[in-house]
Amino acid sequence: MEHVAKKALIAMSGGVDSSVAALLMKDKGYDCVGVTMKLFENDDVGESGDRPCCSLDDAEDASRVAQSLGMPFYIFDFSSDFRRQVMDRFARSYVNGATPNPCIDCNRYIKYERLFRRADALGFDLLVTGHYARVERDEASGRFLLRTAADAAKDQSYVLYTLTQEQLARVAYPLGSLNKTEVRRIAEDNGFVNARKRDSQDICFVRDGAYGDFIEEYTGMRYAPGDFVDEEGRTLGRHGGIIRYTIGQRKGLGQAWGRPMYVIEIRPETNEVVLGGNDALFRRELVARDVNMIAAEHIAKPMRVCAKIRYSQAAMPATAVQTDDDEIKVVFDEPQRAVTKGQAVVLYDGDVVVGGGVISG
Repeated sequence: MEHVAKKALIAMSGGVDSSVAALLMKDKGYDCVGVTMKLFENDDVGESGDRPCCSLDDAEDASRVAQSLGMPFYIFDFSSDFRRQVMDRFARSYVNGATPNPCIDCNRYIKYERLFRRADALGFDLLVTGHYARVERDEASGRFLLRTAADAAKDQSYVLYTLTQEQLARVAYPLGSLNKTEVRRIAEDNGFVNARKRDSQDICFVRDGAYGDFIEEYTGMRYAPGDFVDEEGRTLGRHGGIIRYTIGQRKGLGQAWGRPMYVIEIRPETNEVVLGGNDALFRRELVARDVNMIAAEHIAKPMRVCAKIRYSQAAMPATAVQTDDDEIKVVFDEPQRAVTKGQAVVLYDGDVVVGGGVISG
């Protein structure tokens, strides 16, 4: 019987990581097809210059790498889905006093939902991305596990915690056991045009990190100034609209009070931004909702974990308990700074992602 290679759909951003992922899957004998997702028009987000990702130049880079590998290459237009599931959610969260992570929403609703549906329709066995993470099946439980990458500095498991068992069964992360230096060397050895391309750091649809300006342009609304207040409710000054602030912020407050002041709470119902000293930013407990569990279906009893409350922070020792199907409570051993509504909390047992949710309080 003739051997038929498994088909792998490679999500190619135009960056070096997804390009090397494509090469590695092709070298393993997979029948590979590259695809770049068109998520928005640059003009739609007020962008005319180069972007670190999601631009026309990125699609061209991805196409050139695919061509060099002899792979078919396509562009899928998911811009309407991206607007509804990512950009709308981003703006709505800030208006409600939260600080979202749109990369998590993009992975959840676009890359691992919309793109998976397209992969299914076209008969692909695997969806492959350039994320730094690892997936393996636990023989004892029968569940697929999401594990951290071998390169701890590049690990991206935090933004992948929403993956389901069905999705984990059919994703591949060829870079999970590599470090970034190795990835760039592979790209250079193969003559990839993007071998030295810088990594994306910013939110792709927000220009120069100006979240407030983006939200006003995107929604066509102006968000009213209000009061800065202290924890006792005393007025300290005027703010420029709650969409311009996040928990822990010190810079950009526009005023001086004779001592360092930080945003410690945002109150959309009264249009107030609460300021306080650094000590007021520390909390030991949080509640998260919109929960997705990976290593187990449910945390049946209080569990010792390490919990991460933002992408750039280390996971810290804590106890987690699932208070109902869609809520977890996390109590840290030591108080954590700037626990922020709208960000994700992701729970780890060693290098295994237990699950996570969106911080709600």
